[in-house]
Amino acid sequence: MLAETSLSIWGWGSLGVVLFLITFGPFAIFYFAFYILCFVGGGFVVTLLFGKSNSEKYLEQCEHSFLPCTSVGIPKCIEEMKREARPIKIDRRLTGANIIDEPLQQVIQFSLRDYVQYWYYTLSDDESFLLEIRQALQYALVQFSARSKETDWQPYFTTKLVDDFGTHLRVFRKAQQRIAEKGDQMKDQAEELVDTFFEVEVEMEKEVCRDLVCTSPKDEEGFLRDLCEVLLYILLPPGDFQNKIMRYFVREILSRGILLPLINQLSDPDYINQYVIWMIRDSNCNYEAFMNIIKLSDNIGELEAVKDKASEELQYLRSLDTAGDDINTIKNQINSLLYVIKVCDSRIQRLQSGKEIDTVKLAANFGKLCTVPLDHILVDNVALQFFMDYMQQTGGQAHLFFWMTVEGYRVTAQQQLEVLQSRQRDGKHQTNQTKGLLRAAAVGVYEQYLSEKASPRVNIDDNLVAKLAETLNHEDPTPEIFDDIQRKVYELMLRDERFYPSFKQNVLYVRMLAELDMLKDPSFRGSDDGEGESFNGSPTSSINLSLDDLSNVPSDETVQLHAYISDTVYADYDPYAVAGVCNDHGKTYALYAITVHRRNANSEETWKTYRRYSDFHDFHMRITEQFENLANILKLPGKKTFNNMDREFLEKRKKDLNAYLQLLLNPEMMKASPALAHYVYDFLENKAYSKGKGDFARKVPPLIQKTYSDPDHCRVAATIDDSVDDNIPLRVMLLLMDEVFDLKERNQWLRRNIKNLLQQLIRATYGDTINRKIVDHVDWMTSPEQVADAVKRFRDAFWPNGILAETVPRRDKAIRMRTRVAGKTKLLEIMPDELKHIIGAETTRKGILRVFEMFQHTQLNKRMVYVFLERFLETLFPQNKFHELFNKLHSRSKQMQRYKQRLHSTQAPSLQKSLLVSHSRLLMHL
Repeated sequence: MLAETSLSIWGWGSLGVVLFLITFGPFAIFYFAFYILCFVGGGFVVTLLFGKSNSEKYLEQCEHSFLPCTSVGIPKCIEEMKREARPIKIDRRLTGANIIDEPLQQVIQFSLRDYVQYWYYTLSDDESFLLEIRQALQYALVQFSARSKETDWQPYFTTKLVDDFGTHLRVFRKAQQRIAEKGDQMKDQAEELVDTFFEVEVEMEKEVCRDLVCTSPKDEEGFLRDLCEVLLYILLPPGDFQNKIMRYFVREILSRGILLPLINQLSDPDYINQYVIWMIRDSNCNYEAFMNIIKLSDNIGELEAVKDKASEELQYLRSLDTAGDDINTIKNQINSLLYVIKVCDSRIQRLQSGKEIDTVKLAANFGKLCTVPLDHILVDNVALQFFMDYMQQTGGQAHLFFWMTVEGYRVTAQQQLEVLQSRQRDGKHQTNQTKGLLRAAAVGVYEQYLSEKASPRVNIDDNLVAKLAETLNHEDPTPEIFDDIQRKVYELMLRDERFYPSFKQNVLYVRMLAELDMLKDPSFRGSDDGEGESFNGSPTSSINLSLDDLSNVPSDETVQLHAYISDTVYADYDPYAVAGVCNDHGKTYALYAITVHRRNANSEETWKTYRRYSDFHDFHMRITEQFENLANILKLPGKKTFNNMDREFLEKRKKDLNAYLQLLLNPEMMKASPALAHYVYDFLENKAYSKGKGDFARKVPPLIQKTYSDPDHCRVAATIDDSVDDNIPLRVMLLLMDEVFDLKERNQWLRRNIKNLLQQLIRATYGDTINRKIVDHVDWMTSPEQVADAVKRFRDAFWPNGILAETVPRRDKAIRMRTRVAGKTKLLEIMPDELKHIIGAETTRKGILRVFEMFQHTQLNKRMVYVFLERFLETLFPQNKFHELFNKLHSRSKQMQRYKQRLHSTQAPSLQKSLLVSHSRLLMHL
């Protein structure tokens, strides 16, 4: 079927072609093709002419339109590229102060040069990108400067900064206490301390913990990037911030090029130690403080570094070829170095053996303690707090508080009566009012301590109490109205076995002696240290001695001690020198070389020690105060103001002092006063002599007298008014003393007295203008001159002489360890004796060393730097909710997550219990 159809199509088609050729001829095909071509060509021409006319009409209509001109394309681009680059104009104004703008512009230029240009110019010569980055930085600095000018910096520097430092120190102190409570020897105590620190931080802050930022470099970089991006969002215009390439470059320059190196430097313990030494560079090193630091050090690295340096110096001295007087000097120096090496070896062995003990308990069991009379305890600020704690433990606090309150009443009454008499002489009459106030105060004392309703009540002779009540009812009160009862109370505290006699056997008494610097080490055998100067107020010469110091004391009567002055040495005072080779601004004095022999049944020792006349004088004062019968027996050679360096005079004084020593060491004298041996051993020991009282303390009475204007202040449990925010220096000093010396955890009476003392000191020094002075000082700190100086120091530190500073290589471990020892020594040296007399030598030493130890951990230093930075930004941008932002940035903290889990686990049982109770109540109701 298909085949037939195809044959029919071809047939009919062939027939049509044949008929067309027969009809029109053979050329008909060419004619047909020509006609078609003409048709198509004519149509194309007509279309072209019509389109042109319509286009011209359309262009005429659009001639006055607002469409931009069309670009000329590639030729125009080529022409622009061939043109010479025009100079770029930069507005160099940033803060409005030229002295700040100039160093800031240099910092920007150096940053771009060292962090961007060195690689950018390898890609392109076009500086438009660099210009955009520079303009973005400058715009951010302009906005930053404007915010800074609008900010009140006084609360930040006087309140927030101090509070943050105090909080940091408090967290560190609690972390130390928590580790001490564990009591076990940890493999890595530094790492354990850091972990415990952040545990305490999250417990105290409750909303934030900075452990990741401070311990993980990766998280720290991420935190700084996020922080810089937030700052750019605040400071840059929206258009520049949306430019991601430029924003990322600026962010990396700020975070990794500026902030991260700066934070790392400020957090480096070695840098902080060097800065501490530089800050107190004018203070000379104290030999006694140095030796105490060695004896107290619990870091084997420190001890080994000091020992190696001493061995190196010893080797050098032994290699010297000297003769004459120099040889004596070198021998004394060698002996001193041998002594230092011996102390270091002893301390290292004890730390490695793990036999560290509580020296307070050892001293308490030792038996030979100084006796401090009760009347001295009651008027000494440091001693009174320990006696007060003991009286509270035994239930006798009412007697002590009554005695103190009466002292305050007597002084107040005397002052009021003197004022009353002066007013009467001036013709002013306020007799009844003043007497009424005194009567009310006296009745208040009676009701509080002596009446039947008093709780606790002072148990005293009822006849005396009744007589006092009768006097109060019928006579005007006088300052002496309580004297009889007060005298009875004093005798009761003195003689009752429950009070003062038992107190002398209590561990609190030992700790009191330590704070008073009266718990001396009886003996420490060693080589001649050669130190000619004795130093006042050793902060550590009492309680914190090594076990060897307390264990070498002769415990039987077979020990024989002989001493005589063998020579007189002239010296110039220099704290770094040994064997009396010193220099103190040309001031000269004489040292007496004492040769000491000590013999017992098993051994015999000989050594030399050096003492000044002032040491003899202080020693004589000390023993005559403790043993009154010696004042009539021992006579010390008198002082001489002029020509006291004359050789004849010195020889005579030498003979007199020798006679003094021989009388003192007489066996009969020692048997008559057995406790005297302790003081003699301490004086003749081969070490720098520690005076019992500083020069200031010998001449000036105690700073806190036995006067109390307000009887309520005698109550330890009374609420303390800490509303001192209006007094800036008082608030700062009280807060720092609270945290450094842990006063809030101790006797509140002591803290209250210190607060009163600080108020009197500030008022006497500056009057009522102190706050104004501090505000002026803050204004000076934020002045253009000081800001410019800070920017210049930053520029010079990072780009000395305009060149990017190379990374400072980490110093050798031994050097860093010796720097730590030097820093601790200088801190202890600058502590005034008066501070130790107020809060105690032991408390002072512990507080200072606690602060120093806090700065020896990089992670903790970083935490403090970041806290300061966060508070700075919160102050600068108060409307931007930086506090919530930082909480979110620190929310990934592992410590924070564990704290929330613990909190949830502790709250879940109580919540479940409350639900069960509610459910049971509902069932009972139904």
